[in-house]
Amino acid sequence: MSIAGHRKSHESAESHVSGKAVYTDDQRLPSGMLSLYPVLSPHARAVITKLDPVLAYAVEGVVTVLTAADVTGENDTGVIVHDEPLLPSDEVSYWGQVVAWVVAETEAAARLGAAKVLVEYEPLKPVLTIQEAIATESFHTKPQVCGRGDVQTGFQSSAHVLEGEVEMNGQDHFYLETQTSWAIPDLEGNYQVYSSTQHPTETQIIVGRVLGLPSNRIVVTCLRMGGGFGGKESQANPMAAAVALAAYKTGRPARVRLRRHHDMMITGKRHGYLGRYKVGFQPDGTLTALEVALYADAGWSLDLSPPVLLRAMLHVDNAYYIPHIQVQGYLAQTNKTSNTAFRGFGGPQGMLVIEDVIDRVARSLNLTPDAVRERNFYHGTGETNTTHYGQEIFDNRIARVWDEAKANANFAERKMAIAEFNRVNPYKKRGLAITPVKFGISFNKTQYNQAGALILIYTDGSIQLNHGGTEMGQGLHTKMLQVAAKALGVSINRFRIMPTSTDKVPNTSATAASSGADLNGMAVKDACETVKARLATLAAQMLKLDTPEELVFENDWIFCRTYPRDRISFDEVVNHAYNNRVSLSATGYYRTPNLYWDQETYKGRPFYYFAYGAAVSEVEVDGFTGTFKLRQVDIVHDVGESLNPLVDQGQVEGGFVQGMGWLTMEELVWDQQGRLRTYAPSTYKIPTISEIPEAFHVHLLTRASQDGTIYGSKAVGEPPFMLAFSVREAIRAAVAEFGHHPTYVPLAAPATPEATLMAIEQVRSQTTTQPNSTNGSGAVPHMVDSSSVDEIREGAATIGVTPQS
Repeated sequence: MSIAGHRKSHESAESHVSGKAVYTDDQRLPSGMLSLYPVLSPHARAVITKLDPVLAYAVEGVVTVLTAADVTGENDTGVIVHDEPLLPSDEVSYWGQVVAWVVAETEAAARLGAAKVLVEYEPLKPVLTIQEAIATESFHTKPQVCGRGDVQTGFQSSAHVLEGEVEMNGQDHFYLETQTSWAIPDLEGNYQVYSSTQHPTETQIIVGRVLGLPSNRIVVTCLRMGGGFGGKESQANPMAAAVALAAYKTGRPARVRLRRHHDMMITGKRHGYLGRYKVGFQPDGTLTALEVALYADAGWSLDLSPPVLLRAMLHVDNAYYIPHIQVQGYLAQTNKTSNTAFRGFGGPQGMLVIEDVIDRVARSLNLTPDAVRERNFYHGTGETNTTHYGQEIFDNRIARVWDEAKANANFAERKMAIAEFNRVNPYKKRGLAITPVKFGISFNKTQYNQAGALILIYTDGSIQLNHGGTEMGQGLHTKMLQVAAKALGVSINRFRIMPTSTDKVPNTSATAASSGADLNGMAVKDACETVKARLATLAAQMLKLDTPEELVFENDWIFCRTYPRDRISFDEVVNHAYNNRVSLSATGYYRTPNLYWDQETYKGRPFYYFAYGAAVSEVEVDGFTGTFKLRQVDIVHDVGESLNPLVDQGQVEGGFVQGMGWLTMEELVWDQQGRLRTYAPSTYKIPTISEIPEAFHVHLLTRASQDGTIYGSKAVGEPPFMLAFSVREAIRAAVAEFGHHPTYVPLAAPATPEATLMAIEQVRSQTTTQPNSTNGSGAVPHMVDSSSVDEIREGAATIGVTPQS
């Protein structure tokens, strides 16, 4: 069966593997199509003293050059505040910023023309790191503050206090299809824009802003995307605006498809973060107080950084109850690409901080990290099951997924086997780790939690399905087809899923925040039920029933539940509806209920529910090279009552591998001039099939239906990304085995081979004392007096574990 709840291959799977799937730039070229090529800034920050395109016009095929002077509306593509000029007029703010677009008959001519555009600059000193931004107080906004309790009281009641910091790199989206857009003008001042965008409505708004036109003059269509991961939520807008501006100026259709290195240079990435923390805890590892300052590298403009930071702040607890907690969030303004949405949307960065804290607490007390994690889970009811922003976790499944993951992985037995392996192997060490995930589902901004749909039934019984979500390979269209088939009780083969377009479903939200199926699924169901109710009234009359309440729509038939012998076909009722002038089309709409957020107090119910998971990972680390091999992964993940177990399994596997890439190998490197040095596959390494373990076990939690969602399902796009924390913690566990029960195992993120070798050297050099307790075989942490803690430089990586008076 192909209805919701059953395994079904991706609706475009055959087209994907055969090359028949049509993406934006695969369409047949309209007559007179022009191509764009960018002129990029060679400086991270500089004043533009001269911009002269005259020599470009000497190149055969060059039609025009777009500069800030050509913008007919507002020269801005900012999505929250208007701080992001499409084309700069006076100053460039990052290396690789587009200064001008050359428009030509061919891409080759545009490329040659771009090389001839003369731009002169007066370089300025850039801000390139979070630390520099802190030192120069270069921030986009005022700090955000969230918390509960009194951290100072919590520290005073703690047996031990520890301070430290964790820094993590960003991540390039590295979607297969780079940023691509077409714009086709008609003869009446309207524009059809085809864009590889996760947010067609926002792209429509930005194009209209730049051209100075109302939204009804612009139709934005997303056929499908070759990957998005958040990188096409806002970052698609400047490319769409550029081609629309070219079409406006020339009266001809225009296209752009960024080359891979340009895409990596120009577009924003996952935010790099610096987390500085102070944690108080008891001798058994129970956390009592946590103070965290989160610094996000927002880049040169604001983009979506405020909600990304907010989600990081709301997820800094992960699965752990902390009585006293205060989180401060800062958006560092640096001269880099404007960082943006990426799978997890700040959640991974916040959660990585608490996982680092948990491990350091455990090792300082000579306890196992998994025991300390388990000891601090949200539990019970009331305060111990309520987040620091005031949302109670009514559907708490943390312990359940944790216990199942441990059992499925034979965690205890393998731990003993690994200890024996490490005892007899001095140059290779294995590590085993388990980490949990609790991830809130809904957009941070309440008004985005809405969706629309449009269903059209034709007299031959075939059906067109439209909804506001976009397909980027994640299987959203597949799930929507299954939802519609189940709602109408018909074969999925009746449907044609239509490209997402703003002239079919207006005012859509981005396909993001893992909410695509939740929102659009309910809207599709609503549309189907509207039409179904009309058909049911007619079917009841045709079957000579008093009321339609007992009618069943199933397998293309309609019949009475208590007298199934008499039945009529779906096609017959559809024709009868047309003949009786009953509408066969309907819109659907859904808004997530009961969400609220107080921006002043940072309290509320921002999430409709939570998704949970746990992962056990085993690695083997080579002490000579710092490389690791992922030997086995065991995952238990909560997707509710899955709409499509096959698609959901793929999302869990893909999210995990992408998370592993962020934490272990994907390294963004800027030089001292602010130039990105890792802008190609040759220098930026992503996971390949060789990094995926042969033993990769994914178990979807059973008996897990979620109240109030589409057929009991849960979101699955982002939460599995954080399951990869288990890989980093397993590497840390293996690194610890090269030392003698170290009280601190520093490990950079990403944990590249070089970083892992450095960590091995550091644990080997640590001085430890003999154990003085019976809670393990390791050494107790190095102790300092209380005055030493006060002298620790704020945010230093130095440890201080201090008895409180």
